[in-house]
Amino acid sequence: MSTGGTTDTNAALVLFSGGQDSTVCLAWALERYDRVETIGFDYGQRHRVELAQRPVICAAMTSLRPAWGRRLGPDHLLGLPALAAISETSLTRDRAFEATASGLPNTFVPGRNLLFLGYAAALAWRRGIGVLVGGMCETDFSGYPDCRDATIQAMARALSLGLDRHIAIETPLMWRTKADTWQLAQELGGAPLVELIVDETVTCYEGDRETRAAWGYGCGRCPACDLRRKGWEQWHSART
Repeated sequence: MSTGGTTDTNAALVLFSGGQDSTVCLAWALERYDRVETIGFDYGQRHRVELAQRPVICAAMTSLRPAWGRRLGPDHLLGLPALAAISETSLTRDRAFEATASGLPNTFVPGRNLLFLGYAAALAWRRGIGVLVGGMCETDFSGYPDCRDATIQAMARALSLGLDRHIAIETPLMWRTKADTWQLAQELGGAPLVELIVDETVTCYEGDRETRAAWGYGCGRCPACDLRRKGWEQWHSART
């Protein structure tokens, strides 16, 4: 489908990295929209293994529920090598994870989500899609300014103005903790979706797909693994 004229508000484009949060967002979108497409970005990230997991997860999602299989459409993968070239971060360089003088962790890739949303909006315009869905969150996050609700809503306004067409950005995890995200996965897809997230998603900044814990694969040391582990433990504690 290629349009430049009309926008389908029952269609969504999910920013899908292959991680826990974006997988939950994909399930969330598949429950709500008649047509769902996905977009991912190769920006030279250290944890490139997440790119290999994306098609695995999409294929598995179609078998979890018949309706999801009917609604899930094409996946789009865009290369953004310039982002790595201008970034001096521990996500695009082989360096230790640490805080910077600004107080932000050095996993912060300046402008990453802004670029992602801009490219996603351009693709959505061409595909006739009126809604972007992202896993940004300012509850359990690392302090990234481009994950804040104010940033996302400002981007939605700017994109709508720049494209001369209303673009909505949905962030279903914005006010949820990581424990809440595990609970949402349970509500959306039950144990099969939770198991899929544990077995196939990549959240680890090191891209570790060999070390297995109850909450999934990961090095267990990086900030992303720490958030994921704590969320899993809090979720399980609340259920017992």
